[in-house]
Amino acid sequence: MKKLFFIVLIALGFFACRNTTVTDNKSLIVSHVNKDASCPYFTKTAQGLPVVSWIETDSAAETGMMYYAVFDSGSLNFNAPIAIPTSAGVVPHDENLPKILFKPDNVVIAVFGVETNDVRNKYAGKVLYTQSTDGGKTWQEAIPLVNDTAGYDQRYFDVALLHNGDGAVVWLDNRKTTSDEGSSLYYAQARGEEGFRNERRIATRICQCCRTRLYVTPQGDIHTVYRAILNDSIRDMVHQLSTDGGNVFSDPVRISADNWVVRGCPHTGPTLTSNSEGLHFAWFTMGNGQGAFYCRSTDQGKTYTKKQSLSDAPMAKHPQIASIQDNLLLVWDEPVAYKQSFNSRIGFQVRKPDGTIFNKGVLTDSTTYSSYPVIGSHGSTALVAYKQIKDGKGEIVVKTVKAD
Repeated sequence: MKKLFFIVLIALGFFACRNTTVTDNKSLIVSHVNKDASCPYFTKTAQGLPVVSWIETDSAAETGMMYYAVFDSGSLNFNAPIAIPTSAGVVPHDENLPKILFKPDNVVIAVFGVETNDVRNKYAGKVLYTQSTDGGKTWQEAIPLVNDTAGYDQRYFDVALLHNGDGAVVWLDNRKTTSDEGSSLYYAQARGEEGFRNERRIATRICQCCRTRLYVTPQGDIHTVYRAILNDSIRDMVHQLSTDGGNVFSDPVRISADNWVVRGCPHTGPTLTSNSEGLHFAWFTMGNGQGAFYCRSTDQGKTYTKKQSLSDAPMAKHPQIASIQDNLLLVWDEPVAYKQSFNSRIGFQVRKPDGTIFNKGVLTDSTTYSSYPVIGSHGSTALVAYKQIKDGKGEIVVKTVKAD
């Protein structure tokens, strides 16, 4: 049970439980002062060290640059921020997060979105990526993920490291085989220093502006979840699986029959993780209930448990889930009343390996505006990063707690 104590400390900030030490009893701000920071994201180096990345802009700028900081396991702190110069021009968008992938061959790939203002779609964007072949010391010029001239809109991507050391990416793309509303889901892999190659469509009729999720289990299976458009108007979450390294993906299976009929884009997408008890999912919906929900599957996504609400707040959204030494940590943001208006705070749940709730609460209070949480880890150390608004500017905050 001591593995579960870490979340209690995150929530309280100063309270120490038996066999648990607080490594940082204050919020650590990793972004630069006087910059507007957004889009926190967690990944790991090839050596397994946590990395938090984000975007920073000047006050008047509409585009920015990616930064990242690597966790120091000795000091239990993050090192100074490192800029990725060839990411200049990235558009800050907390749904369309820029992301970094560290491969074991010393290649690092940073993926990010830019605007295109294409005449075929004024809201269109493109996904670019830049590579470093020396572990992040120098970076190549950014290039488009898609070179096909028919592909004028790519957004809402996710990346993952495959068991063979290749990088993988999924994204939403305008290229499709139907005139029906929605985007297609594409998949590609990056081997060596070649960059992403062999793109192919693996699904159609996807909600055009919701996050996608790509996840690789410890066994090497590749999973993806996203919000699909079903029966012309229902926008529910579906899951696909590849057991052969990404060559073939299963047909999409809906994880919950929410039957949310909406003629628009909810933005907030799904998330998943795995542990010894199967696959675990979290997502936002306003169908058959409203807010953020959880379910799990013990048969590789063939069947799913009935969904469970994560919060009493009806607009809890942007859920994230991760396995911390087989237990489950879920975080999300939710509105909270403050004075004569509302702020946003970060809520959490800790669940046992089988999904049973062990603890729940909030990580931030009502006096600050905190949103878009993400989860990282280092052994039994849980890392929760989020965007906090202070004096009208965003800053990236990380809270760190270690369970011995």
